[in-house]
Amino acid sequence: MDPLSEVLSLLNVKGSRCTRLEASGRWSYRFPAKPAFKFGAVVHGACWIDFGDGQRHPLSTGDCFLLANAPDYVLANDEDMAPEDGIAAFDWARSDVARRGGDETVLIAGTFSFEASGAELLLRSLPRFLLIPARNASAGVVRSTLGILDTEIRGTQIGAALLTDRLVDVLLVQVLRTALAQDEGDGLGWISALADPRIGKAIQLMHGDAAYPWRLEGLAASVAMSRSAFSRSFKSLVGLAPLDYLLRWRMRLARHALRRGSTVSAVAAEVGYSSESAFGHAFKRIYGEAPRRYGRMSEHGNARD
Repeated sequence: MDPLSEVLSLLNVKGSRCTRLEASGRWSYRFPAKPAFKFGAVVHGACWIDFGDGQRHPLSTGDCFLLANAPDYVLANDEDMAPEDGIAAFDWARSDVARRGGDETVLIAGTFSFEASGAELLLRSLPRFLLIPARNASAGVVRSTLGILDTEIRGTQIGAALLTDRLVDVLLVQVLRTALAQDEGDGLGWISALADPRIGKAIQLMHGDAAYPWRLEGLAASVAMSRSAFSRSFKSLVGLAPLDYLLRWRMRLARHALRRGSTVSAVAAEVGYSSESAFGHAFKRIYGEAPRRYGRMSEHGNARD
């Protein structure tokens, strides 16, 4: 796999519930903060989103956005209205479609679930609000997926729930690709690094053979950079030093293998450690507990994400 696919797969990132909001006239709703990763899109109409920081972000037909650990926010089309509670105002427990009057403005939204303890790599790469405007030259494929997704949310055909989940997975990758093309991916951290010809290649090398005894000099030479220039560029884009990134990636792989029931000795060798002791110290440094204990907890379903 390429590194983005591998990380999304390892963190088990997948779409969960999708909802639809239809509204006409004047309206304003406040939605609570969630330590989550969400998407939203305007199927048609217009409104704005406000995070309470004095800056409103206008949204119009075809616009799509991601929210990463965002605070509570207001979706509205009237600045003079006091916002209602967007959860209490509708019967979300019984329906994925909320209606207020007609359908002058229609939004769809969904939440991505993931293995929480490893998600900092992804969430740290994203701003709390990432907008993909409909006018973006690369956004056409996103709009196509949104159209199919909206049809499935409203429909009652067999397999709709499964197809909706798969479409949300597809949408996430499409949005991230489009974001990279937008303004050359400024502010996307690790995701931007994947698209960088040299830093992206170094990440691919580490992901391609995590057990290899990589050294800073070897990684820098493999992408035709000096050691110092490579270190600066890598940390600037990724937020971690190269070998720190490698350590954390190895431990993510190790934790995944332990959850599958692999022995500590097998996992240690799989991620490049010649001794269980050295592996155990590294694992505990990152996750705060010994790998053997983590493995036992996984067997009983008590391992923390």
